[in-house]
Amino acid sequence: MRKIAITFLFLLTVLVNAQELKVYQIYNQKEKKVDFGKMISELSKYDVVLFGEHHNNAVNHWLQLETTKALYQKKNGQITLGAEMFERHQQEALTSYLTNKTDDKTFQSSTNLWQNYKTDYKPLVDFAKEKKLPFIATNVTRKFASYVSKNGLASLDTIADTDKKYIAKLPFEIDYDAPGYPEMIKMMGDHAGLRAKQFVAAQALKDVTMAESILLNQKSGNLFIHYNGDYHSKSYGGIYWFLKKANPNLKIAVIEVLEAQDDTLSISKAKDEGYVPTEFIIIFPSASPKTF
Repeated sequence: MRKIAITFLFLLTVLVNAQELKVYQIYNQKEKKVDFGKMISELSKYDVVLFGEHHNNAVNHWLQLETTKALYQKKNGQITLGAEMFERHQQEALTSYLTNKTDDKTFQSSTNLWQNYKTDYKPLVDFAKEKKLPFIATNVTRKFASYVSKNGLASLDTIADTDKKYIAKLPFEIDYDAPGYPEMIKMMGDHAGLRAKQFVAAQALKDVTMAESILLNQKSGNLFIHYNGDYHSKSYGGIYWFLKKANPNLKIAVIEVLEAQDDTLSISKAKDEGYVPTEFIIIFPSASPKTF
């Protein structure tokens, strides 16, 4: 871990000091360049921030941490954290670590964490621990999403009542034309048929469960910052779609992330198919250091 951190800091220093290279570039919804301070000032006005990520992009994770620290200061500590990377059944273990009932070694050895937890998510968790902030395990328990992917939504009717707390309240509506889902079906090919629908249903189960977890823990005057794979909120789909369906008045900011080959980090060259500008778009160099 120490070697990875040193390598990242070295590469970050090189990128910062090289006149022709940038670590990141932030754009607003009008696709105008803005600085970090402006983004923080605007984000502090929202109820929920969905911060997209590319899971292995080290600069992306560093910026998530710096954004969280800045919003903590801006909101006088009135923030709640949550993440896709923790599943609902892991909440007890996560809370035990945050409240010093469990040490770090025990938490990591007894909890099935993502492979890049130490480098990418532990700094966020430890910040929450230091500041005594709630950190919510928002995602559905993985095995239930797998059930749906293989057997369809009806398979959820067979799970034990005691397990239903790990998924969003049933039934829930899936709009297969909502942003992101048509692209998923397209990626699976024209002949995917039912299999593609079940795959999207599994994705929707994750999205709706994360949305419900946010709604259950979002408080008036408090900013909920959620970290999730970019695909779960890009173009106002996924988590955002379910949040707005449940509460149209909720003020939600989406941070979409892109990677670009262009050294100037031009947004015009980084846009991908189906791109829709959100409140903020952050572009990283494709050469950004990766944690795996």
